[in-house]
Amino acid sequence: MGLMVEINFLTAADRADWEVLARGFQAHFQMDAYDEAYEQTWRRLLDREQIRGIAARLDGKMVGIAHYYFHTSVWAAGNCRCYLQDLFVDKETRRKGVALALIEWLAQDAERNGATRLHWHTPQDNVTARALYDKVAQYKGYIAYSRRLNAAT
Repeated sequence: MGLMVEINFLTAADRADWEVLARGFQAHFQMDAYDEAYEQTWRRLLDREQIRGIAARLDGKMVGIAHYYFHTSVWAAGNCRCYLQDLFVDKETRRKGVALALIEWLAQDAERNGATRLHWHTPQDNVTARALYDKVAQYKGYIAYSRRLNAAT
C-alpha cells in the first residue's frame, strides 16, 4: 500500500516549513533569492490572487511544495492555462509519490478553475523528474529561453 500524501493550500502556519523547502528549491537549481524575496513571495502565495501555493505532507510533515498561476492564451481566446512554476520535494522523500500527488492535485485545481492546459518547464538534465513528467504529460520538444530585463528585480 502506498503512502498517504495530504495536499492542501499553504496557510499562514506553514511559513517556516515552506521556507525550508523554498530555499531547498533555490539551492537545487542554483538560484539565489534575497530574504525579502521569500517574504514577498510568501505574502503573494497567501493572498492567492496572482499565484497559488500548495504543500504536500506525509504524517503531518511538509515534504513538498508547488507554486503555480493561471494565465490566458494568446491563440485561444477565453481559454485559461495553468503554469506550474515550482515543484520541489524534500530529498529524503523523493520517489515516494509526493511529486505525482502534487501534480495531480494541482491539475484538479486547474480544471476546477477552468484551465484547459497545465504546463511547466524543467532542465534537460533533470532526468529523475523528467521520468515522472513523461508519465503524466506530453513532452513537446521545446527549449525554453529566458532574458533578464532591466525592470527585473
